Amino acid sequence: MRLVAAALMLRGNTVLICQRRPDQPMALQWEFPGGKIEPGESAEQALRRELTEELGIEAEIGPLVTRIRHNYRHGGAVDLQFFAVHRFAGEIGAHIFHDVRWVPLEELPGYDFLAADRGLIADLAAGKLL
Repeated sequence: MRLVAAALMLRGNTVLICQRRPDQPMALQWEFPGGKIEPGESAEQALRRELTEELGIEAEIGPLVTRIRHNYRHGGAVDLQFFAVHRFAGEIGAHIFHDVRWVPLEELPGYDFLAADRGLIADLAAGKLL
């Protein structure tokens, strides 16, 4: 099982979403920024590092919002921890992504998200978690 920390980067009623590049697995699908938790790292440390690498920002990691475990059809499994991020320093850049967008929470279901994120998307759009 792969351990992953991800950010729900919030600005008012919008959240930052990121689109995978065409050359990546699950090409052009949308996800939240974040990544693998390395041995010896806390989820918060991993997320801070990943946001610097992926977006070029220094983020203040907020509280854990939810945790999801998902088994993909191809056999992979992921344990995702989602943290709120309300503050960061620097300009967001799409360093490893095809696109990044601030999207109103209620519009999230209109985007093609990774399978592991789809239940979360429905909850966020319905105002259940934040």
